[in-house]
Amino acid sequence: MTARRVPIFSTIVVLAAVATMIALGVWQLGRKAEKEALIAQYQAAVSNDDPVTFPVAGAEAEIDAVLYRRSAINCLFTVGDWRSISGRSLTGRSGFVHIIGCGTTTATTEADEIAYVQAGWSADKMPPNWEGGEVSGWITPNRQGAVRLVADPPVGGLAANAAPDPADLPNNHLAYAGQWFFFALTALVIYVLALRRRRR
Repeated sequence: MTARRVPIFSTIVVLAAVATMIALGVWQLGRKAEKEALIAQYQAAVSNDDPVTFPVAGAEAEIDAVLYRRSAINCLFTVGDWRSISGRSLTGRSGFVHIIGCGTTTATTEADEIAYVQAGWSADKMPPNWEGGEVSGWITPNRQGAVRLVADPPVGGLAANAAPDPADLPNNHLAYAGQWFFFALTALVIYVLALRRRRR
């Protein structure tokens, strides 16, 4: 195949795209290593019984530093409605865990002053009749707000929550890297086949 028969512009575009996809694959491999290190950090945190201050508000780095550590709050009053989602009990039974916002100061109910508490587990979706009090447990990621406190022991007459397991955190970066490398290889193969067909 001579240079005269190879379209220069198209080749540059394809090679640039392939290089970008390979770079994204390498980046995902780096993210995989970072996530594995983070999970190892969190697994060590779960076994650390020394309590830390619950991060009602804070920078992302400050919150990451205390995830899966033990903590406690005084829920002065509940805020909003209960959120009951699928979850497991300490004994592994399927059911629902119940999450509520807690005011941590008497002055405001602004979002940055609300601590979310996973009060406990039950077999049905009916939330407990609990209006606040002292709660201790583990700091874990939360969909609403940055984190929530998984109560241990449970409150509101609920059964015990399953202990949080950092290994449950998604770590799909190897699969993503494989996809990018596959896309790069596919693009090269298709382009080479197109060039060969063009020569005929």
